[in-house]
Amino acid sequence: MSAQHVIAAMDSKKYQVVPIGITREGRFMLPDASRKVLEGGDLEAILTPPTAEGEVLVISADPRSQLAAADPSSSVSAFSVDVVFPVLHGPNGEDGTVQGLLELAGLPYVGSGVLASAVGMDKEKMKLLFRAEGLPTPEFAVVRDYEWRSAAVSILDQVAAFGFPCFTKPANMGSSVGITKCRDRDSLAGGIEAAFKFDRKVLIEEGIDGREIECGVMGNDHPEASVCGEVLSGREFYDYEAKYFDEASRAVIPADVPGPVADLVRAYAVRAFKAIDAAGFARVDFFYQEAGRGVIVNEINTIPGFTTISMFPKLWEASGLSYEALIDKLIELALQRHQSRRRPS
Repeated sequence: MSAQHVIAAMDSKKYQVVPIGITREGRFMLPDASRKVLEGGDLEAILTPPTAEGEVLVISADPRSQLAAADPSSSVSAFSVDVVFPVLHGPNGEDGTVQGLLELAGLPYVGSGVLASAVGMDKEKMKLLFRAEGLPTPEFAVVRDYEWRSAAVSILDQVAAFGFPCFTKPANMGSSVGITKCRDRDSLAGGIEAAFKFDRKVLIEEGIDGREIECGVMGNDHPEASVCGEVLSGREFYDYEAKYFDEASRAVIPADVPGPVADLVRAYAVRAFKAIDAAGFARVDFFYQEAGRGVIVNEINTIPGFTTISMFPKLWEASGLSYEALIDKLIELALQRHQSRRRPS
């Protein structure tokens, strides 16, 4: 959906869009097959053999022909592009893997590089960097699968010190997938087991009773923050269902918070962006306790949702930048970052 919105908003007089879809198995699709999917076609039907191999694309480190058909007999000639706009969420898209591939191919791309993408996906490393930057963040502990198998009881004893409720999360996952709100020791054990279905490392985080505030950041060396927005979940907490399917969930932009609080959120957002060495764009999520700990940094998302109703574009629209102008700016930042990189002569 994000890709559809981004492509629809691009000025056809300025851009020639080349869509590249990726299957769940990791096959990169050539533009014709990708367009069929974006137009509503069934991905599996489009890639069903015997035509499947003829629709698959490979990315090369050869700057003369960075993209080519996997099948040598394909009628598609090798080609290059000026810039890549990753519209990918979660592992193998937002975690530095695709970014590393694009670096090897010498292709400019929108958004953060390998380091920031990887750190932004790993909630443990992200929070450690936030702490090193002096940013307030929730208390947390990390459990690895081998530790859990050998010492589950002692781990539960240690983590229960956080008190309840608390949350269990896969350390490397997006869109609130695999998150459980745990109210007692039994549900904590169940939440840890559920999170292990998605990752070998699980984050246990204290429950924060506060308002959910979000802020967009954009830029390279001199990033700037958008206005703040507040998420009002239609469920008990802002889980996957609340984000994507619950019509009762809504956003309030700008957030109804005092001016000094909004200023602090925006300052913290920029500091969080710099803490992981992010580039291009990101969305930073916060908790705000009016009568408690104040503003608390929760996490950063290096490729936030990008439909016209997603929080990141709406925050920048409220800051005076239209959806179309936002896309132009992000492409401009990608090209600037690529041109400024020092490369071996």
